Amino acid sequence: MEWAPAECTLPTEERPLRVAEFDELFASALRGLERVGPAHLRLTLDDGAQVEETARDLTARETGCCSFFTFTLTPGPEGLVVDVEVPAVHANVLDGLAARAIEAAPRVAS
Repeated sequence: MEWAPAECTLPTEERPLRVAEFDELFASALRGLERVGPAHLRLTLDDGAQVEETARDLTARETGCCSFFTFTLTPGPEGLVVDVEVPAVHANVLDGLAARAIEAAPRVAS
C-alpha cells in the first residue's frame, strides 16, 4: 500500500493484508468502476448478502484507520454500489485504490 498517506493509522505490517482483502473483493465481485470525479470513485460489486457483508466490514475497518475516506454502500438492481470519496488532497489514494481494483479485476477495465 505504497499510496497510503501519513494519516493512515493501520500498522505497516498489517497493510499488505488489508491490500490483499481489497484485492480479493475486487477479483471476486467487482463488476464496474467509474471515476465520478477526482475525489470520487464508484465501484459496482456483485449483489448478494455475502458480498455486502464483506464490503461493509472491510470499508468500516478502512475508515477506522483512514478516517478521511467516506464509503457509501447502496444495494440496487445492478449490484452493490460503493461510492468512495476523499478530500481532494487525498485524490492520489483514490488513484491507488482504482489501480488496485483494475489490477485485481482486469475484465472490468476492458
